[in-house]
Amino acid sequence: MSPTEILAICCIVSFFVLLAIGMPVALTLAVSGLFFGYLGFGALLFDLLPARIYGVVANYTLIAIPLFVFMGVMLEKSKIADDLMDVIGHLAGARPGGMGIGIILVGVLMGATTGIVGATIVTLGLITLPALMKRGYHLPTACGTICASGTLGQIIPPSTILILLADILGQSVGTLFAAALLPGLLLASIFCAYLFLLGLFKPEMVPPVSLVERQSISRRELAVKALRIGLPPIALVLTVLGSIMGGIAAPTEAASMGALGSIVVVALSGRFSFQVLRDTTLATTRITAGMMFVLICAQVFALAFRGLHGEQLVSDVFKVVPGGETGVIVFMMVLIFVLGFFIEWIEISYIVVPLFLPLLQEMNVNLVWLAALIALNLQTSFLTPPFGWALFYLRSVAPPEIRTIEIYKGVVPYIGLQLVALVLLFLFPAMATWLPRAIGW
Repeated sequence: MSPTEILAICCIVSFFVLLAIGMPVALTLAVSGLFFGYLGFGALLFDLLPARIYGVVANYTLIAIPLFVFMGVMLEKSKIADDLMDVIGHLAGARPGGMGIGIILVGVLMGATTGIVGATIVTLGLITLPALMKRGYHLPTACGTICASGTLGQIIPPSTILILLADILGQSVGTLFAAALLPGLLLASIFCAYLFLLGLFKPEMVPPVSLVERQSISRRELAVKALRIGLPPIALVLTVLGSIMGGIAAPTEAASMGALGSIVVVALSGRFSFQVLRDTTLATTRITAGMMFVLICAQVFALAFRGLHGEQLVSDVFKVVPGGETGVIVFMMVLIFVLGFFIEWIEISYIVVPLFLPLLQEMNVNLVWLAALIALNLQTSFLTPPFGWALFYLRSVAPPEIRTIEIYKGVVPYIGLQLVALVLLFLFPAMATWLPRAIGW
């Protein structure tokens, strides 16, 4: 083994050591990359680094991220989830498990409109958790349903995960949006089926909404309210996604249209104000700056690792993995899943995916299908203890009588359901590849 390969191994090991002692992930990437990169090829690293960083900040595709974030935050500030949950609660609450299914459906709509995990979980936690407790829902099931519903925005387009994967894999954003749509809806359907079966066999865990509560609003009033509340955001999402998938607008152009459209939707609801615009702009700036800082630090690590011939080392190691192409993909999925227990999806995307990409390209793996697999797998990182962000978000708004262990127990079945969806997508690649082909991508 050459000295540079030894340094490459030390670079990876130091990353996990620094992570284990509590250093922020972005700084961990930068420190490991700078230290071992400098040991490997001296000051040349600092000559190459500005070009890599400029490539990130000047990437036209990544401009879509702050625009989609703005759209999501603006719709979140309009309290759209409050009204959606009220309507769907009346529509779906007549049978055991109906309220849980309603929460999943709100998660689908919120995922397509906002795509912000924290905002969706906090909103649903504040609105629905006390109501579910009052109706006698099994506490772990209630907590797990809210957490799982909030994570759907990471696979249902428009999703920042898909935008970053498009950049890493060199694919069209529109293609990946189309590829992730059916797997995302499949996952939501699996969640709903689980709650339906739970209501069928253990109705005491997921009791229905009382008849008196359901009759507090007439069917006509409910239908009008559903159209008034649900139609504007759904029309906005269909317009944005349709323009991308139909080839009418580039992702960045569609994202700008979505950002402007979100202002129009909020204004039509009568909730637009300078304070809402100010809060939305500040939140968008914070979220985007945090993401870009991680991406820039990841470039330091990637540049050093590549300069130390780490990619060749990884390729040599994975060539001995049994099972050929299937074995490598399975190993990659297992690695992503395990890393999801400890680090965030952005870091996983910019550490693991580039390591495997050259080998997978050499094997002629369908990168569109691979992106859908990765996105679905990364979604589990929001639920897996001990560092799943969905758990922290719900804990921050959950009543004190709900113990943290109950939140952890509640997400376990949904982690299993996500793995079921991942296996189905692995066995049936057409779920990801059919729609992009059908619309001509």
